[in-house]
Amino acid sequence: MRRPGADDPAQRPVRVFVVDDHAVVRRGLRSYLAVVDDMEVVGEAADGQEALEGIAALVAAGRPPDVALMDLLMPGMDGVTATAAITQRHPEMEVVAMTSFAEADLVHDALTAGAAGYLLKDAEADEVAAAIRAACRGGVHLAPAIAKQLTRSLVAPRPQTVDSLTGREREVLVLVARGLSNQQIADSLVISERTARTHVSNILGKLEVASRTQAALLAIREGIAPAPPAS
Repeated sequence: MRRPGADDPAQRPVRVFVVDDHAVVRRGLRSYLAVVDDMEVVGEAADGQEALEGIAALVAAGRPPDVALMDLLMPGMDGVTATAAITQRHPEMEVVAMTSFAEADLVHDALTAGAAGYLLKDAEADEVAAAIRAACRGGVHLAPAIAKQLTRSLVAPRPQTVDSLTGREREVLVLVARGLSNQQIADSLVISERTARTHVSNILGKLEVASRTQAALLAIREGIAPAPPAS
């Protein structure tokens, strides 16, 4: 887990901040997450600027959110801009983008800005929880319905491809694409967590991508990892 805080993150619920310009969506997410034992909504906002201010206030109060559920298309500061600002100002915090199928191009921009994954707005409740948990442990969650579309366009052809990776790095990349955290990768390959973290860092550098999610999409596009199954 990568959750921060003065208290032990393993002993408290995941703190979620909901950002969406539709009040009914925020209420729906609040209602669902209220009955999930390991999660709590600590704040909400109707646009990116309001989100930045709310998150800053929670950080100052010693209750920093762990994950933001971020709508991408909002008036004022949009979700892509807000995602970039959050990942820059609060690198310990993760962002999961929420989008409709028609906004897939915005997901490309959000992942480039540092989002840990994305959900379709019509996702089932348990998928929302799964995406939050994956982001919180440093993993990847990709909505199956548009993962295939994004793998074709998210990572443009580059001088460095998966061919530049060592055999061990390819093994690690496959596990990253499956959404495993560094500790889970270490356990699977019987290596230390530090070694797993180093492999992941080397992979991102060689593939010239900014996040685990982009690396996962490249792995799927290159055919060394399977696309997420349809729900």
